[in-house]
Amino acid sequence: MAVRVHHEPQLKDSAMLCGWPGIGNIGINAVDSLRQALRAKEFAEIEPWDFFDPRKVIIEEGLLKDLEFPTNRFYFQRVAGKDLIFFIGQEQPTEGRNRYAEGKKAYRMANMVLDVAEKLNCRRVYTSGAGVAQIHHTARPRVWAVPNTPSLIGQIRQYRNTVLMSDIEGAKSHGVITGLNGLLLGVAAKRGFEAVCLMGEIPYYLQAAPWPWPKGSKSVIEVLAAILGLKIDVSQLDALAARIEQTIETFLDNLYRAEAIPPQVKEEIEKLRHTEPAAPGPITEEEQKRIMEHIDELFHEGGWKGDRNF
Repeated sequence: MAVRVHHEPQLKDSAMLCGWPGIGNIGINAVDSLRQALRAKEFAEIEPWDFFDPRKVIIEEGLLKDLEFPTNRFYFQRVAGKDLIFFIGQEQPTEGRNRYAEGKKAYRMANMVLDVAEKLNCRRVYTSGAGVAQIHHTARPRVWAVPNTPSLIGQIRQYRNTVLMSDIEGAKSHGVITGLNGLLLGVAAKRGFEAVCLMGEIPYYLQAAPWPWPKGSKSVIEVLAAILGLKIDVSQLDALAARIEQTIETFLDNLYRAEAIPPQVKEEIEKLRHTEPAAPGPITEEEQKRIMEHIDELFHEGGWKGDRNF
């Protein structure tokens, strides 16, 4: 188990941005869109053998040629006088039946990511994920921020469309960040790194959907661009978001027409269409259970027959 370095960049006072798959793929799409926009270059990767099972076996002419594993790669770019490191993981290491990373494998990977950050003179790390919220899919998602040190709180409150997770009504000054996004913040604090998790909001009734949620990714990119002093073209995300929003409208309309979900669930969703975006906070477990028992079933048991190729 090691980090395989192809070539080592010489960086000073750098920042690292990390992304993994998750709800709506908000985090990984935000970080990877930035990486692509800035044309960051790959320089290292984490060997997968101790973290993941093969995704598939590649066979050519009747013989096994290779095993394909999820990739976990590092990239870098210097822009506007800033050195940026990107870490893009295709999968989070899990143990047992857990959906999100936790346990020894996840802890080792978090430390390996920070080993690279430390070697390249990085002292601040950004992670990104999803904040499941009571918002409508037509609303502009906010970004929930969780820093690992009090010194960052004042700075975070200065950015537009950003709110500290502890300030959200209903959060009661505490919350949970699942997977490597939360784990990395904690490990970073122990090792002396500043770290912030930025979570783009996603409507709670879409958390099991088969589509990405580019509106949440766009909100995260806008905050990261403000923090780093960058100008990023998000027109591709806008186009994708418009397509997905239309798909959602069609999907919900079909559900309503077929009376596939109870009237009270329809009422809950449509009420959000006319709610101020800044007002709702995290959804309660009771509310989520009541609505998701219907929506989740339709997504996972064949109720959705639309185009998934976004």
